[in-house]
Amino acid sequence: MSLINTEIKPFKATAFKSGKFIDVSDADLKGKWSVVFFYPADFTFVCPTELEDLADNYAAFQKLGVEIYAVSTDTHFAHKAWHDTSPAIGKIEYTMVGDPTTTLSRNFGVLIEEVGLADRGTFVVDPAGKIQIVEITAGGIGRDAGELLRKVKAAQYVASHPGEVCPAKWQEGEKTLAPSLDLVGKI
Repeated sequence: MSLINTEIKPFKATAFKSGKFIDVSDADLKGKWSVVFFYPADFTFVCPTELEDLADNYAAFQKLGVEIYAVSTDTHFAHKAWHDTSPAIGKIEYTMVGDPTTTLSRNFGVLIEEVGLADRGTFVVDPAGKIQIVEITAGGIGRDAGELLRKVKAAQYVASHPGEVCPAKWQEGEKTLAPSLDLVGKI
């Protein structure tokens, strides 16, 4: 079943952000654009490259009013320890959510049951709390924050311009499409 246009399910979790432990819930994701970025585990190999890429692009996401929530089934304590010991993870200013109960991983459909870890899942949530983008990749395939940023801009554009859609490789400021009978067979 597709999660596109479904509302996020209720959750409560503890996270690490800016040197502190904080509580996070589904209510925190509503009222603004959010990216929920699942990864398998702290202290691994592909994960820090992805999280560092997000950290390097965090200001660009913030400029769009987008908050980032990185989630693994590790605890918030493990997130702090990783943040304190890894140069790549030490750059992170966004929220790192602990999901040891696997509630979030189950809610978003990315839990690998037999190992208790999350798949690499990326979810863009609109201000109404509805999922607009879903991307899930195999464990060995890292994601690109620049491409995610492009997709978020497209989602925001479509949300604020009813009747328009963004074609492949669309970049901010480029031409969009207005689906109509006149376009059928002409693209």
